[in-house]
Amino acid sequence: MTLATSRSSVQMLFGLFYAIWVATLCTLPVSALHASEVGIVDWHKIFIGVPLIGSSSISPTFHRVGSADGLTQSVVLAATSSNVLAALSPVNGSIVWRYVFEDDEHVIAFRKHGDVVAAVSGAGGANLRLFDAISGYLRLEERLHSPEHGRMFNPETLGTSIAFEPKTESGDLYILSNGHELRRVDGSTGELKWGWTSPDQASLVVYFKVVPTLAAVYLIGLTKSIASYTLHVSVISPDTGELVISANLPSSIRDGLTDVLLLSDSRNPELKPCMVWIESGAVRSIALSPELKGSGSTTKGSIYKGILDVGLSEHGQIVALKEDGTARVMKLEHDGLKVIWEFADSATVEHYSDSIYSGGFDKDGWPYVARIYWSHLLQKAYVHTFASHLAEGKGLETGYTFPFNTKDHGIIRHAAVDVANPAELKVIPRVVITTTTGAVQLWQQEQFLWSREEALADISLAEPVELPERKVIASHINLESETFGARLTRQLSDAKNFPAYASNFVKRFVTGSYASASSAVDSPADESDTIYRDTFGFRKIIVVATPYGKIYGIDSANGRVVWSRVLGLGWAAKVGATILPAKIFTIRTVSDGEKPQVVLVTQRKADNGLVDTVLFHFDPLTGEDVTTASLGSDLLQGHDVIPGELVEAFMLPNETAKAVILFDEFLQIHLYPDTTETQQAFKALLPKLRVPLRAGKPGARQLTGHEITREPEFTGRHVAFPTWTLTFPPGEDILALVPRPREPVASLGKVLGNRTTLYKYLNPHLVAVVTGAAPPAAACAVYLVDSAKGTILYHVTIPPVDGACDVKATLTENWLVYHYWDAGLAGTEDAKSYRVVSVELYEGSGVDDKIRSSDLTSCSNATTAFTAFEQAYVFPFGIQTLTTTSTKYGISVKDIILATKNRQVQSIPRRLLDPRRPHHKPTSEEMEEWLIQYDPVIPDDPRRTLSHSYEVERVRRIITSPSLLESTSLVFAYGLDLFFTRVAPSDTFDVLSETFNKLQLVLTVGGLALAIVITRPMVARKRLREKWYD
Repeated sequence: MTLATSRSSVQMLFGLFYAIWVATLCTLPVSALHASEVGIVDWHKIFIGVPLIGSSSISPTFHRVGSADGLTQSVVLAATSSNVLAALSPVNGSIVWRYVFEDDEHVIAFRKHGDVVAAVSGAGGANLRLFDAISGYLRLEERLHSPEHGRMFNPETLGTSIAFEPKTESGDLYILSNGHELRRVDGSTGELKWGWTSPDQASLVVYFKVVPTLAAVYLIGLTKSIASYTLHVSVISPDTGELVISANLPSSIRDGLTDVLLLSDSRNPELKPCMVWIESGAVRSIALSPELKGSGSTTKGSIYKGILDVGLSEHGQIVALKEDGTARVMKLEHDGLKVIWEFADSATVEHYSDSIYSGGFDKDGWPYVARIYWSHLLQKAYVHTFASHLAEGKGLETGYTFPFNTKDHGIIRHAAVDVANPAELKVIPRVVITTTTGAVQLWQQEQFLWSREEALADISLAEPVELPERKVIASHINLESETFGARLTRQLSDAKNFPAYASNFVKRFVTGSYASASSAVDSPADESDTIYRDTFGFRKIIVVATPYGKIYGIDSANGRVVWSRVLGLGWAAKVGATILPAKIFTIRTVSDGEKPQVVLVTQRKADNGLVDTVLFHFDPLTGEDVTTASLGSDLLQGHDVIPGELVEAFMLPNETAKAVILFDEFLQIHLYPDTTETQQAFKALLPKLRVPLRAGKPGARQLTGHEITREPEFTGRHVAFPTWTLTFPPGEDILALVPRPREPVASLGKVLGNRTTLYKYLNPHLVAVVTGAAPPAAACAVYLVDSAKGTILYHVTIPPVDGACDVKATLTENWLVYHYWDAGLAGTEDAKSYRVVSVELYEGSGVDDKIRSSDLTSCSNATTAFTAFEQAYVFPFGIQTLTTTSTKYGISVKDIILATKNRQVQSIPRRLLDPRRPHHKPTSEEMEEWLIQYDPVIPDDPRRTLSHSYEVERVRRIITSPSLLESTSLVFAYGLDLFFTRVAPSDTFDVLSETFNKLQLVLTVGGLALAIVITRPMVARKRLREKWYD
């Protein structure tokens, strides 16, 4: 064989080996989710958000749809603060359907009619959609006008209205948008039949209501005068869309929309529509006609302070409130507006809450008016229902109570009513209530049917907390005083589970059926039982805080809410307040040898304008207060730590004395818990503490570094003082600060194929800063800053997209990853794409240059001695947030976990984002580092999709936490939906594979042991014979 032939053979073998190696490497980083693990290692909870209650056009309501066989089906329709339109099942509260609108396309109004739900959304009502009321199928979607041309009103619902053609065989709609544009749209095809625009284009008259009749279409608007509003009515031809007549009505209205209603009666189309408004304490009304020749009338006899649209305006009924709060039901009749009922004892008194009034229907379409209120004395909710058609047309009022718990769910804010009338004098209402804590509940009379905690769709903060091990707790207290009989009884009780334990042990030993990394976490038999840590630490309590004044403890094994607590308002309970979560910290863990403890830092904004900083200190396992602040109260009470706004809060970087450091608006330091131990730890760490804070006004924002005085000032507190200031270009604002997390680092460097080492740049003061400006932004930027002295270590400018900055970044150890949209150069359409940039920092000027960056002082010039490797990749999707995996000791490879805008949670292996991937065919040394050749495109591999078939909507943040297995990281994503799973970036190297044959191993070992037992006497006899012969 010649030398050339030998060399060719070697090259062919090397090429074959390289091809196999690349294929293997591309497969190894992919942590595919098997079909058998779906719903076992993960869970997905879907929500709709807290319902909006601002007006009747957007509030929750029952809707009943009939069928040809006479049966009806009901749903609860709601538009929510999460920008969702949804239908709930009144039977069990499940989501029948939901439609999630874009973030910048707010739902303004929806309207139910037969089997259709119409909704308008966007600025000024830019878009129209028609949904099937039962299935949620999108029947029609039309753009009414460009969002850029939409007018913004306050409230947002002003200037928008939906009405259906009164002829039932026609599916046409009348859509009012922008406060001055009226369209008639074919409900089947979306074809525009005609349109009309007000000549003044809402500069003088803002229309807010459209009322179609067979003879005319009435547009109701308001004109602003010096001290009040004046009603304006325009009459439009329903056939041609031409203006017939337009005129002001003699009126003087103080509060605009809240003081004006329009009544009609769908059961009696002969009645003309009627305008009703409050003027100088009187309820005034005027019938509308195509000629606008009606004269106004006044309801006399009482002084009124308001009128309420309870959802029955199309059935001719409203509720009017007298000056003392007494409620009267008024009805439109042939001779005008008449009072037909007065709710007894409905006047405002101290021992009753303010009443909520709501209208509903039975299956025959008869209207009902319900009054819901809370009794402070009896601690019950009351429902009084009035039916105008019962008792021979004289009207009938029925009532009952139900045990609503304000300590667990807050205060009732809104109610929607549906009624059954099985007998002449029997009324059975069911009520869907929305509370201040974001709960949605359904009660059928005094029977509780279901509840949804929709506040979980708007989580502000989340903190996973490790659970303690399950321990056998002795059932006795004093052993010395225990009798023999009592001791025997106790020991028999303690041993009752021994047979089951022994049986399970034998089964596990023989079959090998131990817990595995992909097995489900056992749930407690009783939901009231205390939950404990599982074998591998996959089960945790996830403590979440919401802006609705409520916190929850969620079982990470199945997403079940273990406990919930309503936060007390303290002194602000007398004036009203809102509690907004700011930071959350775990200050005690099971590793500290005691029960875990969590501190929630909040801002309490009282209705009188005062702002305080309040801390809530509680047990994350039960939600119980660990201090004495909540004694005698069912609410979780807090500690007022700062009489003002909070500037910053962080954990003291000390493993023994854990405490929270808070900065007030004067940069004074507050320590919690303020004990001798925490004070000593704080003083010991003072020389090393460096705190970057935002400063300056929006548009001229600065990042300012601070140190803390060694001794307290005259106020008795330590004070932070500025040491450096980093000024950003004019117009740039700080969008995000991403500090390097405090987590274990297992490897200080990366050994290369040539046996040299790149040492990681592990500056503990490293912080990533994302800057940009509000639209129209001139530029966006990403910085890496040394927060100890304000040095910019890395900087890149990113062009904005449509005048906005949408840059997502994460930082861990020496690795920075950020994502953005690259619009490309003008005229190069193919260059537009999402980009992911990976940056790694290493010490010194190259290999084997070690400067111990993690131990350098802030005064050292060596903090700027580093080498950066950077690489950009094309990513197939836009993302909403991203983070890195975290493990107990930091040994496993860190992968990127991200949520895409196509509603998926994915894992991207670090090897794919390695900035040192060569642009050429890898050499043998690079192959030893498992580097693969650079490819500018990150492929869309479905095996990396952690959420598989789940559609996880609107993920705002992803948090990861370690388990007891070094190989496995727990992932929790929250936004509109909640999603939890676990991943193993380096595969489950620390547990046996599920395919491991334990039975074969046991049989092999047993066979060997049996062989030893059998052969040992034989060997002994042989040796004895040999001794005789010797």
